[in-house]
Amino acid sequence: MPLLSSVFEPGFFSNGPTQSALTIGGVVAVVSGVVGVFTVARGQSFAGHSLSDIGTAGGSAAFLVGMAPLYGFIVMNVMAAGVMELIGIRRPRGRDLATGIVLGAALGLAALFLYLDTTTSSTTGATVTVLFGSIFTLDPTTVPVVAVLGIVALGCVLALFRPLILSSISPDLATVRGVSVRLVGVGYLIALALAVSLSSITVGAILSTALLIGPAATALHLTNRTGPAILMAAVIGAVETWLGILLAYDSYYWFAGSHGLPVSFFIVLIVFVVYLTVQTTVRLSQRTRGYAGRSSAT
Repeated sequence: MPLLSSVFEPGFFSNGPTQSALTIGGVVAVVSGVVGVFTVARGQSFAGHSLSDIGTAGGSAAFLVGMAPLYGFIVMNVMAAGVMELIGIRRPRGRDLATGIVLGAALGLAALFLYLDTTTSSTTGATVTVLFGSIFTLDPTTVPVVAVLGIVALGCVLALFRPLILSSISPDLATVRGVSVRLVGVGYLIALALAVSLSSITVGAILSTALLIGPAATALHLTNRTGPAILMAAVIGAVETWLGILLAYDSYYWFAGSHGLPVSFFIVLIVFVVYLTVQTTVRLSQRTRGYAGRSSAT
């Protein structure tokens, strides 16, 4: 069909790496959307951003030992989450202090490992892959690994769903009602570490926060109910990721020499544009209703 051929360039539906990218991207977007709603609700966006930076050390270290960066991201982020919880994250000030201490140490390691990567001939391209992702070059065998890790992350959220909501609203009230806030915090941080690690292989370590926070923040602008917000964030994130993959694939046909634009650029750009559009629309709608309400009152 002419319409489809103008949107989907030749080979999009039959290209192996593209199909793997769509599958991995969809799973990662759903996990990031679900975990992201609680990240925004708990006011731990800084922790999510820090874990994405901390994961740089793990991803770059994995290259040095000949492992896939995903495993480095996971090991480093889970360890960092544990240290952050050990130091103490119950109060916002304590959370930021613990996050900042762990982040500073991890960035020092990342600088060392990235230096070693760039000066080692066997790890050519490691810096770009770790920082900006490389979803089109992921091995198809990564798909089941990503699926299992996604199930684990979603399982943590599902198992702690009600206590997680209560502790996100008020840790003190949760404690009074017998909720182990620290245990809930550990479970949530594990889910967050996994979500950030998965998004790092999609859009890169330094951009993964966009996929974690953007769709969730967009959904929470549309509804303040946790259940619908989670569903919206998962759908929004998946659509944004798939659209970014499509545009990145099509961009290979936009320029001479078959040089396309990075998929991470498109995904992050779409996340930003959608969030900004929804935020502006909601604010204008609220302002219009406010004007209408005052007019009717007079």
